[in-house]
Amino acid sequence: MDIATFPLGALQTNCFVLSNGKEAVAVDPGGDPAPVLEHLKAGGLTLTTILNTHLHFDHTGGNKALSEATGAPILANEADGYLLDTWLGKGGDMGLPSIALYEWKNLGPGETAFAGAKCSVFHTPGHSPGSLTFYFPDAGAAFVGDLIFYRSIGRTDFPGGDLEVLKRSVREHIFTLPPETRLLPGHGPETTVLDEQNHNPFVGGF
Repeated sequence: MDIATFPLGALQTNCFVLSNGKEAVAVDPGGDPAPVLEHLKAGGLTLTTILNTHLHFDHTGGNKALSEATGAPILANEADGYLLDTWLGKGGDMGLPSIALYEWKNLGPGETAFAGAKCSVFHTPGHSPGSLTFYFPDAGAAFVGDLIFYRSIGRTDFPGGDLEVLKRSVREHIFTLPPETRLLPGHGPETTVLDEQNHNPFVGGF
């Protein structure tokens, strides 16, 4: 499997494309998906699914364009649906652009597969009520959205955020993964479970 990273949108949100053979899945297209579409075309890849770790606007800004260009459905958790009626989901505040409305389907936690690859979907609230983590064991990687970053954690001061809930999500669903697991966050560099267990000042020392 291959994982490509594309920082998109005004906040340079990491959009990831995991490819397995000739099928691919995209996680959090936060802005103009042109680089993603070029990558898919260059690799002869078919995008089967668009996954949103949560429905904040900086993670969904490219949803509509990418879905229309590829036919891939958009999946997210219903607990974040209310965000689409607020600036957090629609954008358009603080000088940031509004995002195009898109259709999406609910995805709950459980075992499934995307692009032919096994995936464990974890409900990991704290940054938002419906935040999801996508763990692909055969790739040794988890897409964690804004739950946890390199030696930091996601904001919990937005409506729907909760620091103690976030910490519990990390300890129950992230720190129980194999220590070498790559953690691919919504912003900034990747890290590993072991590094965060040892060095994260907010949730480390597990």
